[in-house]
Amino acid sequence: MSGAISTLSEATFDETIASASGPVLVDFWAEWCGPCKAIAPILDEIASEQGDKLTIAKVNVDDSPGVAQRYEVMSIPTLILFNDGQPAKRVVGAKGKSQLLEELSEFI
Repeated sequence: MSGAISTLSEATFDETIASASGPVLVDFWAEWCGPCKAIAPILDEIASEQGDKLTIAKVNVDDSPGVAQRYEVMSIPTLILFNDGQPAKRVVGAKGKSQLLEELSEFI
């Protein structure tokens, strides 16, 4: 995981999302999830390339179940894009880089 991606917890989630100056893409994932591991390098690339327009963060659903429950994350990976502190877009499942960028295009 690159330094461009931050890890959020129950304690840091709300403050980080509320204080973000732009859109934040949150990856809800778990250590045991194969598709989550598959998209991790894609998210690293996007974080490096789009870091000035988009913040990427991760929430481990095993470590922070309350956050996952609050946003009704039923399957992982689930990516939720927060804009102005509110969930604006949800992408469920592993996607390729071009497909993911297309899904996020209105925000970046």
